[in-house]
Amino acid sequence: MSASNSSHLESIKEAVHSSEILTNEEKSSSVQIIEEWVIEDKAMSLLSEQLLAVSSGIKPLLAELGLI
Repeated sequence: MSASNSSHLESIKEAVHSSEILTNEEKSSSVQIIEEWVIEDKAMSLLSEQLLAVSSGIKPLLAELGLI
């Protein structure tokens, strides 16, 4: 996850915690959703990194086979 995304999500989380309008149940639900976003963002970053690593390894093989 990028530092800016992490910082932004933490800011949102703090705003939820300090909200005087939201009920405790709404705060809890909101924080849970934000934490899910953090996990999804980390997963997408990891997937992207892994795909880039695999891609760089597959290109030479495809070239050797004359497919690209």
